[in-house]
Amino acid sequence: METITIVGGGIAGLALAAALDAGRFDVTVYEKRPELPGVGNALGMWPNAQRALARLGILDQARVVSPVLGSGSVRNAQGEPWITVDAGDMFGISRADLLQLLDAAVPASVHRITGQIRELPTDGALVVGADGVHSVVRSKAWGPGTDARLTPYLALRGTLPTPVAPDEVGEYWGRGDLFGMAAARGGSFWYASYRSGLGPYGIDVPLVLEQARERYAGHAPSIRRALATATPEACLVQRLWTVPHLHSYVRGRAVLIGDAAHAMMPTLGRGACESLVDAVTLADLLNTLPENQALRAFDIRRRLRTRAVSLASSALGRVALADRGQPLRDRLLNLARRRNKRAAVGSGAGR
Repeated sequence: METITIVGGGIAGLALAAALDAGRFDVTVYEKRPELPGVGNALGMWPNAQRALARLGILDQARVVSPVLGSGSVRNAQGEPWITVDAGDMFGISRADLLQLLDAAVPASVHRITGQIRELPTDGALVVGADGVHSVVRSKAWGPGTDARLTPYLALRGTLPTPVAPDEVGEYWGRGDLFGMAAARGGSFWYASYRSGLGPYGIDVPLVLEQARERYAGHAPSIRRALATATPEACLVQRLWTVPHLHSYVRGRAVLIGDAAHAMMPTLGRGACESLVDAVTLADLLNTLPENQALRAFDIRRRLRTRAVSLASSALGRVALADRGQPLRDRLLNLARRRNKRAAVGSGAGR
């Protein structure tokens, strides 16, 4: 049997381990965490991610534990809607629930090793770097010039046991900050992002939560209620990092997937989706083609696609988190809203 070593047991690594042909490959997954996380953010599952979940055989299970996102609005800081978007059949699954489903889908034949890899394995296996934004595989095989880049932004995320009102769902764009709310299983999910000099590691969650309450004190009542109810135990905080654009996701017998290959700003909500697609695409190619052909085809199919998504995420982040440009952004969005209202009125009058 051919051997594959997957470094990282997160979304990308578990999805790959679940999709590889167990009759052809001897697979080992290295994961530094001994347990799956119990707290995490909600992940919107776009159609491409839903197809990946269907390929893994867990789409129906994912739907059962996930509310449909429905419609939501992009709003100003006071909660007045600019644009309302219908999410169609998209649903939001918690990271913890998704990881549990992926973990259960991994065949029993896959070897699990708890521990942090500091050097690339030398046993002749194909090495897959699924080890996130601070990937050891990327650093060792691609070099230190590809190290993760720290953005100026902090992300604070949390869950609440109370549901969010339908007319409060969406994102609120302020001056240099954003806040979002969505439905979650058994309650609601919220997230905030803004510039911060804290960290980048060991950030104190209670301190950040208190700072967020002060920062958003003049924002919409729905935001203030969410932050007043939030508890540090149900929150996660981290600085945001990205990965520089790579000329290839393949180097020799090493390949990168997920955040190890293309960690991006979370403003489009596509990071987890692209990780799932990476995993099933690579697995299907390895299952059906010789290794060198499979790796070449994977790089062609996924690198330009994920680069485009990453660029779009960065562009949207600059708009959503605009600071000095916030007044102009708001005027343009207000103008677009008024034009849409006039067009809707005119359309109704012409019937």
